[in-house]
Amino acid sequence: MDVTAAPRLDVRPRGLAPVWAFAAVAFLVLSVIVGVLVGPIDLGTGDVLSSVGERLRVPGVSSSLSATEESILWEIRMPRVILAALVGGMLSLAGATYQGVFRNPLVDPYLLGVAAGAGLGATLAIAYLPGVLRGQQALPIAAFVGGAVAVVLTYSVGRSAGRERDTATLVLAGVTVASFFTALQTFVQQQNTDTLQQVYTWILGSIPSSGWSDVVLILPYVALATTVILLYRRMIDVLSVGDEEATSLGVDVRRIRLVLVVAATVGTAAAVAVCGLIGFVGIIVPHAIRMLAGVGYRALLPLSVLAGAGFLVLADVIARTALAPAEIPLGIVTAFFGAPFFMLVLRTTRSGV
Repeated sequence: MDVTAAPRLDVRPRGLAPVWAFAAVAFLVLSVIVGVLVGPIDLGTGDVLSSVGERLRVPGVSSSLSATEESILWEIRMPRVILAALVGGMLSLAGATYQGVFRNPLVDPYLLGVAAGAGLGATLAIAYLPGVLRGQQALPIAAFVGGAVAVVLTYSVGRSAGRERDTATLVLAGVTVASFFTALQTFVQQQNTDTLQQVYTWILGSIPSSGWSDVVLILPYVALATTVILLYRRMIDVLSVGDEEATSLGVDVRRIRLVLVVAATVGTAAAVAVCGLIGFVGIIVPHAIRMLAGVGYRALLPLSVLAGAGFLVLADVIARTALAPAEIPLGIVTAFFGAPFFMLVLRTTRSGV
């Protein structure tokens, strides 16, 4: 029996239409251009293009930027824009994946306790590691390990109930683990009140201006997670018909779900480890695409990567320019747009029940 063809009678997934693919790519390109050009130091479009051409070794093209402007472009703005694109694309893709795997349009990338675990890991690093070790190297590692431990515990709790195939059981296990890790984090914060400001700064989320080191740090995880999810994107449309129906079509539901959840979680943990907790991206972008394009997961997932990357780049532009020279935490910006959008999604979802 053809596993990928049979579910079309029920879910009718639509492919990726060229017009929507072009729109998503154009949105991302425009967002990157805005992210690179906007800032306290004015860099002209022509000057930036000449610098890019020189870096690409285009014959006859030389940069017209000064040494200082070159440093601002290639050591501050460009890596920050690329990092925002990687994180936004990953969070959006993870949110869409979770929504398909768990057949719930309201879940987000932090469903299985990644946020709580990463928050605890970061809090422990800030509170107990010496100042020289809690910087750009130790803090992301501690957050990544905390997020990974939380998800492993979630799966262990779900399996201990003897109903590991039940998505509702897994979600409840995630809520339980997240509550436990949040309680531990609160306790640590109370015992180390001198670190509260640093902890809350990390929790509110931001795109660090630390050069290319963070891009290099998360790129392998994001690339691996994105590749795995996109390779399995047809299976999410199959899972959307229900576990029993998918199993009857010959799909190993448990294995497919585990692969997708692990991939989405690894990518999310990497993003959170570097940028902190940036909420609502995994809800805003996939639902906006559904409203506009009405596509199945085969098209929704790649569109989510492109649109999510562009969305977070623009959100970061707002975060660093709205109150310049001060910077708004990025999590506040995404929440400003995300909270009303979530209420709209919730109302639409209830109306459709």
